Amino acid sequence: MCLAVPGKIESIDNEDPIFRTGKVSFGGILKTVNLACVPEAQTGDYVLIHAGFAINVIDEEEAAKTLECLNEIGGIEEIKTLL
Repeated sequence: MCLAVPGKIESIDNEDPIFRTGKVSFGGILKTVNLACVPEAQTGDYVLIHAGFAINVIDEEEAAKTLECLNEIGGIEEIKTLL
């Protein structure tokens, strides 16, 4: 099963179109993520992350719903350990 996890872009470190990266927060855990697939994403946006790549920009409400669902099934803590 594949799972994309929402996170918030805290900073963009590299603006090169192919190697665009940024720091994304997952409930306080910061990870460097490839942002090349979402050139429209900006600092403060929420994105879905899969395998270290941001694959879609989502709104804050959708991110909150997804995180709430993950929390309800107890999956959020397991995901944090994988990050």
